[in-house]
Amino acid sequence: MKKKKTYVFTIFNGEEEITLIQRQTTKDSLKLSFPLFNSTLFLNIKSNSIMSGYWLNLNKGVNYKIPCDLTSFSKTNQTSVIQPVNFGGKWESTFEPNTVDAYKAIGLFNQNKCAINGTFLTETGDYRYLSGEVNGNNLLLSCFDGSHAFLFTGKMQNDSIYGSFFSGKHWETTWVARKNETFQLTNPDSLTFLVDTTKFHFELKDLQGNKFTFPNDSLEGKITIIQIMGTWCPNCMDETRYFKELKNKYRDQGLEIISIGYEVGDTFEEHSAKIASLQKRLDLDFIFLVGGGANKDLASEHFKMLSHIISFPTAIFIGRDGRIRKIHTGFSGPGTGEHYLNYMKETELLIESMLKAN
Repeated sequence: MKKKKTYVFTIFNGEEEITLIQRQTTKDSLKLSFPLFNSTLFLNIKSNSIMSGYWLNLNKGVNYKIPCDLTSFSKTNQTSVIQPVNFGGKWESTFEPNTVDAYKAIGLFNQNKCAINGTFLTETGDYRYLSGEVNGNNLLLSCFDGSHAFLFTGKMQNDSIYGSFFSGKHWETTWVARKNETFQLTNPDSLTFLVDTTKFHFELKDLQGNKFTFPNDSLEGKITIIQIMGTWCPNCMDETRYFKELKNKYRDQGLEIISIGYEVGDTFEEHSAKIASLQKRLDLDFIFLVGGGANKDLASEHFKMLSHIISFPTAIFIGRDGRIRKIHTGFSGPGTGEHYLNYMKETELLIESMLKAN
């Protein structure tokens, strides 16, 4: 889209819109960066309707490149569409079926003729905004948010869907689903739990390298959310945006948020810089600490009083008395619709009850 003699480039994933940052433009090339993730599109302009190049995702390494072609939609030859079958509804899904690594998910799909959108819920979060099309009994869903490039294919056979899941160029597996409106996943509040009943505590460094100990006098009388996250993680960014809303709403009543980043990179300085960049971009009034590398075992080592950290993000809700009230594993964001709204309602009820407690 052209705006004030410049061009605005936007990625659409269902209801999500990501406006790219134009870093460099020449007569026949573009360099476009994603606002929250360390990844860039390098494109050559072939004509008024065609561009080609590659996507570089530095969070996966300096050589993680995927070729891409962009074609003007108005110039695209439309393929014939066979009368679509109905994929809408709630689907009990299994990824990596018949293996020791099999895991459950819920497919939530909304279909309007050939157009379809939705997501997969798992016990540690969701696959965010997916959109695509149905052609006959074939399903195609995708998402490209700057951190992940997801593609889900599926085929309806009798009353089940059999499909494949591709993540970038490094991961491929299969999935199977059957419609089940009553299926539920394990409650994400039960996956990580307290194993040491002594007072919750930890010691890490802030962005300047200074020692930060929890609890401390500056948090006396406050309720606290400890967010264990990474700036490379889209679900963590969904949670961070929501936590910003919470902080704005309950700041004056005594809510504090401590966000601990586990980051891609080899040094404290790299980790700190990534977290500081996020803080600035989203204008976040949190306490930010550096956990270290993007490693769940490292996070578990820092929080030995918990059973384990199995997902980024993980949120720990702590009352004024320093007692843990809830540990929530993963995050199912706005792409999950009603599930996200229910989580918001439950979280705000919890915070208000904690604020009222002595």
